[in-house]
Amino acid sequence: QVQLVESGGGLVQAGGSLRLSCGASGIIFSLNVMGWYRQAPGQQRELVARISTGGVTNYADSVKGRFTISRDNVKNTVYLQMNTLKPEDTAVYYCNSLNVMSQRNYWGQGTQVTVSS
Repeated sequence: QVQLVESGGGLVQAGGSLRLSCGASGIIFSLNVMGWYRQAPGQQRELVARISTGGVTNYADSVKGRFTISRDNVKNTVYLQMNTLKPEDTAVYYCNSLNVMSQRNYWGQGTQVTVSS
């Protein structure tokens, strides 16, 4: 059974930082592209950051220079370090895995991030 479990969300003031974690089980972690997405109320889910199996990263323009995605293939965990948070970063953040061989993808249950002004 595949499980992606996010943690680390919460309420923070503008300018603050949070670190999200996503622990994966039931997948061959090293064969998966891992991503963080977010969805604000009334908005579509959007890609925030993604890290390839080889560690190549890409980011949404809105978070470049503020957020950093990383992965630990021993701990089967992907992280999202979020600095200089803004109220517009408020959303539910979801972890995603995409197997590069089978193209199967899975989602976590999401974690709420709220940034107050």
